[in-house]
Amino acid sequence: MQDRFLDLAYEVSRVTEEKVGVIDQVMRQTGILAINARLEAARAGSAGDAFSVVAQEVGTLAHAIREVSAELRAAIRANVGLLETAGETLRRDMRGARFADLARNAVEIIDRNLYERSCDVRWWATDRAVTDLLRDPRDAAVAFASERLATILRSYTVYLDLWIADRNGTVIATGRPDRYPAAMGADISRADWFESAMDAPSGAHFHVCDIARNAILGNAPVATYSTAVRRDGATHGEPIGALGIFFDWAPQTASIVEGASLDQDERADTRVMLLDAGFRIIAASDGKGILTEQYPLQIEDPNRGYYQHGDRLVAYALTPGYETYAGLGWYGCIESPLRAG
Repeated sequence: MQDRFLDLAYEVSRVTEEKVGVIDQVMRQTGILAINARLEAARAGSAGDAFSVVAQEVGTLAHAIREVSAELRAAIRANVGLLETAGETLRRDMRGARFADLARNAVEIIDRNLYERSCDVRWWATDRAVTDLLRDPRDAAVAFASERLATILRSYTVYLDLWIADRNGTVIATGRPDRYPAAMGADISRADWFESAMDAPSGAHFHVCDIARNAILGNAPVATYSTAVRRDGATHGEPIGALGIFFDWAPQTASIVEGASLDQDERADTRVMLLDAGFRIIAASDGKGILTEQYPLQIEDPNRGYYQHGDRLVAYALTPGYETYAGLGWYGCIESPLRAG
C-alpha cells in the first residue's frame, strides 16, 4: 500500500513536469510568433496598427501563461514533495512496525523453547536414578545414572550434556563422559549455576545463567539451567546435590534468527539479533559479534519500538516471557538499511 502511495506521487510529479514543460514550450513559441507579428505590423505602417495590438495582447497572454505555469510547477512540486515525505514516513513506519513484530516473534520463540528447559531440569532432578545416586554414590549407581542421562540426551538433542554434582560441588555423573571426559570429577562448587541451585528454596525453583561459553564443553556457548536435587525427590526435601543441564545455544538460535520472515530483497542486508538484558549480542543472523559485542540499542517504549539511526532502521521487542518462565529481559532486535522509494 505504501509503495503504491509513493509510486502515485512520483507519477504525478513526472506527468506534471512533462505537461507543464509542453505548456512552456508552446508559450515560448507563441511569444516568438507575437514578436514576429509585431515586427511585420510595424513594417506595414498604419495598416498594421490593429494587427500590432493583437500581437501585443498575444505576447502579454503568453507571458502570463508562462508565469502561471511556473507557479503551477512550484506548487505541485511542493505538494508532491509533501506526499513523498509522507509516503516515506509511512513506508518506514509500516516497515518498522513489521520488524518490531518479527523481533518479538524471534525472542518469544527462544523463550518458549527455554521454558521447556526450565521444566526439564525440575523434572529430571526428581528422577529416581538421580536421587539414588546422590544418596548412595557407588559405582553401580553412577553407571545407572550416567546411562539414564545418556538416554535423555539421545531423545533431547538440544542439550550438549547433563551433569549431576554432589553437595560439595563435584561432578559425579554425566551423560556424555566419552565426548566430555573433563566433566567427570570437575569441581564446580564456585560455579554460579551450582551455588544458585543449592540455594533454591524448593524443588519448584530453578536457576538460569546468561549465555556463556563452557570450557569443559569445548568452549561452546550454552544456556545453563540448574536446580537442587532433593532427598527422595520431595519438593521441600533436603538438597543433596544439583543437576545442571546445558542447552546447545548456537545451533538452536541460529535457526531462529536466520529463519525470520524477511522479504527476499531484505534478507541480504538485514541483521536479526537476540540481545541479553545488557544489550550484549547473544545470537545474530550474520554470525558477528556473538557474546563479544554490545549493541547500542536505544530504548524509548520499554516493550517494543523502532527508530531511525543514520541510514538504518532499528526495531526491537522485549521478551514477554512464556507461561511460568518470565525470561531474562532479553530483546529481539532487527537492523536494516532504509530503502528509498
